Amino acid sequence: MSVIIFAESSEGKFKKAVYEAVGYGKKLASQMGAQAIAVCASDVLPDEAELASLGQYGADKVVSVKLDAPRPAAMGDALAQVATAENAQVVIISNNYTGKSVSPVVAVKLKASVASGVVSMADTSNGFRVRKSVFSGKAFADVDMTSAVKVLAITPNSFSIEAGGSAAAVSSFAYAAGGNAYKVERVAIDQVKGKIPLTEAELVVSGGRGMKGPENWGMIEELAGLLGAATACSKPVSDMDWRPHEEHVGQTGITIKPNLYIAVGISGAIQHLAGVSSSKVIVAINKDPEAPFFKVADYGIVGDAFEVLPKLIEAAKSLKAAQ
Repeated sequence: MSVIIFAESSEGKFKKAVYEAVGYGKKLASQMGAQAIAVCASDVLPDEAELASLGQYGADKVVSVKLDAPRPAAMGDALAQVATAENAQVVIISNNYTGKSVSPVVAVKLKASVASGVVSMADTSNGFRVRKSVFSGKAFADVDMTSAVKVLAITPNSFSIEAGGSAAAVSSFAYAAGGNAYKVERVAIDQVKGKIPLTEAELVVSGGRGMKGPENWGMIEELAGLLGAATACSKPVSDMDWRPHEEHVGQTGITIKPNLYIAVGISGAIQHLAGVSSSKVIVAINKDPEAPFFKVADYGIVGDAFEVLPKLIEAAKSLKAAQ
């Protein structure tokens, strides 16, 4: 009996969400008296030391699967094959971009039930119950899962990372591609370098139409740089090409859950709040005292962004100089 954890890699490295998933999987496996097995399925696999390092976060062993191309369908198929071979009762996947594509594939292959957006540890004391976010994060639902195999897509930044174990044994798995497999030719990859990915960020500084134009974004970037934060924006800003679309957070963009979210010049429409309302602390800066964001913010500053931001930047500089 085992709990399988999908360990997504990027350019041969693991990201924070993987360590969260492995830690979650280990705790669940301990409850069930099962093994926690991390599975990395990719066309570019991490080296053995990187794979073995997952043992420090709770993996009892690590299985690597070499793929021809980074297709979610192939990742899900490979994950399902390992789960079958290891007699898995639960498959844990981070509910990020890749995970949202992989989890339904795994579920179909294993005839499993799926709970996406899981925000707490599963309760196995009387059956199998999980809590997940619903209605764009406005409420929670407790779901009883009765299928033989369960797939849990856990919300990133919802679980702590605990290191302290030892390196895990690493083995490989021979993936047998299905008859409907197809080849994918990788033409080019455009990646943003030197920036903190929004899905990994614990601090985020975000701007809206109140910034008046892309030429004023230097203040957002400067404050983010001083805080070690990622930058984000509202949908209208990305629609007007003031900022790249990968910075758009909201219901139709990226859903984030940082420790601190600073919203500058964003009114707080319900579509935007759907993507950021799970932030642990929200700070809203807006010159309109009736802006909807103030109803959900932990801290609010009523003022012009062009007056408030310079003061915050100076305060951040002073704090950094004092450290």
